[in-house]
Amino acid sequence: MTTWMTLAAIAGLTVVSVVTRGFFMIPNREVPIPAWLREALRYAPLAALVAVLLPEIAMTGDHLISTWKDARIYATATGILVFCTTRSLLGTILAGTATLLALRLTLGW
Repeated sequence: MTTWMTLAAIAGLTVVSVVTRGFFMIPNREVPIPAWLREALRYAPLAALVAVLLPEIAMTGDHLISTWKDARIYATATGILVFCTTRSLLGTILAGTATLLALRLTLGW
């Protein structure tokens, strides 16, 4: 690509980004959203989080984990258990990280 093509691509992506992000600030009043759509949008952050984290937990490269000797499985289970019992996000992160680190350092998983 030439320098001008690169600058044109950057400018185009900037315009698209500004327009799509600013779209919701243009109207003077709140845009009516049907109740069913508002209810469905409640689950969007959770769905995005699962879509990002699940492949990191369950896959190695392009394949599913094929062994139980993977520290990520136990770290995830520990994190879920801590969150369900304490509802502490920091406790969940610390417990999952401690489990992952302990298994990797002691057992080499």
